Amino acid sequence: MEEKPAKSLEWAQRVGHNRSSLAFYRLIHFLIRMLLHRWLRTRIRGAEHLSTEGPVIIAPVHRSNLDAPLIAGAGTRRMRALGKRSLFTNPISAWVCAALGAIPLRRGEADRDAMRAARTILDDGEMMIVFPEGTRQSGERVQGVFDGMTYLANKTGAVIIPIGIAGTEAALPSGSKGIKRVPTAVVVGEPIAAPEGRMSRPALTAFSEDVGARLQAVFDEANELIRT
Repeated sequence: MEEKPAKSLEWAQRVGHNRSSLAFYRLIHFLIRMLLHRWLRTRIRGAEHLSTEGPVIIAPVHRSNLDAPLIAGAGTRRMRALGKRSLFTNPISAWVCAALGAIPLRRGEADRDAMRAARTILDDGEMMIVFPEGTRQSGERVQGVFDGMTYLANKTGAVIIPIGIAGTEAALPSGSKGIKRVPTAVVVGEPIAAPEGRMSRPALTAFSEDVGARLQAVFDEANELIRT
């Protein structure tokens, strides 16, 4: 079966900058804070870091499809993201994703166009969610950090903000059709300055491992919050 054609990256970028899209984002942001955060009794710590100005890479753990909405609702700045290409094959879901700031990414491929778009977004001084572990994982341990995030920070000068999120895996596990009402927590770590200068592969990996250690620390703190 042939894969359905997806909306283009350029189309998603145009939609994302429309005034109607910005209004839609603000509406969803309000609903997340009023409904989702309250339903999940979300405790947030370190939200002041989400007001950091300039280009910012939001680097959260990834355990559920609830992760990005909870983070977006915790801050005040608009957050952009890379979304899987399949979300852009249906016209309605494509518009919704683009209006919320997502751009399509071909999973499992070296999607240079999407990486260039991500660099453009960060060069424009925006805030972008990049899951350092890649796809959704399970459990309370950070499952490694990909160097793509470090590469983006190095090329754009964007600071990296590690975020631990607890409870979302139980609230909406993979394959679930409903959101369970369980406690959740979001812990926003202190911004990490972007690495400067030309970086070798070992240097990229070493920096990524340091980010991974800081990500584990805020993840542990978030898990402790939902237990107390």
